[in-house]
Amino acid sequence: MRIVFCGSSFPDTRDYLLSALPKGMRDEVLVWPGEHLQTFPKNVDVVIPKMHRIDAALMDTGEFRLIQQWGAGLEGVDLVAAQARGIAVANVPASGDNADSVAEHAMLLVLSLLRKLPLAMANVRSGVLGAPLGTMLAGRAVCLYGLGAVALSIAKRLRAFGPKLIGLTRDADAPKVSQFGFDRCFSTQDKDECLKQTDVLILCVRYSEETRDVVGAHELTCLPAGAIVVNVARGGLVDYEALHASLRSGHLGGVGLDVFWNEPISADDPILQHPNVIATPHIAGITSDSLTYIARAVADNIERLRAGKLILNRLV
Repeated sequence: MRIVFCGSSFPDTRDYLLSALPKGMRDEVLVWPGEHLQTFPKNVDVVIPKMHRIDAALMDTGEFRLIQQWGAGLEGVDLVAAQARGIAVANVPASGDNADSVAEHAMLLVLSLLRKLPLAMANVRSGVLGAPLGTMLAGRAVCLYGLGAVALSIAKRLRAFGPKLIGLTRDADAPKVSQFGFDRCFSTQDKDECLKQTDVLILCVRYSEETRDVVGAHELTCLPAGAIVVNVARGGLVDYEALHASLRSGHLGGVGLDVFWNEPISADDPILQHPNVIATPHIAGITSDSLTYIARAVADNIERLRAGKLILNRLV
């Protein structure tokens, strides 16, 4: 089986997949940097996108049989083109160790913003003791926007800190809502009322054309002055210009970003220059536990392809 990772980001994934594949099958796992279509390897069976767009032009370079996402998001795959060419497309839904890894990282960003970690580190270097003044998570109203597996894992961790826990989802009466233990859950029709009560907004929404810029100038204005926004889902959920304007005005107390509008984000991007912004390079789900979990799921689908069995979590 010839397997190609498309893109040079997330460098540890190849080794984890090699460890998960059965020994003795002589599978070849390559990394294509994605610079020129002419250099795409031949006779490929499986393509795994790594922040690289898998479009019709790439699909037409070969006759691969499976596009297997390393994770949940498939916005980088042209599903219509894949379906037209009879190429199976599958993902690894966010659950288990992957969801738990993202949840822990969300907590890291929230706590770091509330306790002003960048300024605290600067004060250590400057010899300043007893500052900055932080804010406790206990008693704050934390809103989880989007109620999938990641949000459920975050909710479980939040309870220990004693905040007021709020949910925001399309259907506030859905059976799954009861799992979260919310103090209150709002439907998206009542989004404004929800955001007006929110001190910390954590985005866990699935990205699509429908949810592009779902947090814009209006939503940010609804948040109380000094509120914190954390995004561990997809950069396109937040309107870039609106977020930048809210930071410039001082309305937001802080922003935590693990995902961006264009990745990798430019080091001199204006948003990164704000002292109350903490950014990490799309690593919320990058832990040894998460990569082991995903690698096993990807390897299982590769084995299913080899054996002519049903591909799991197939979208096309």
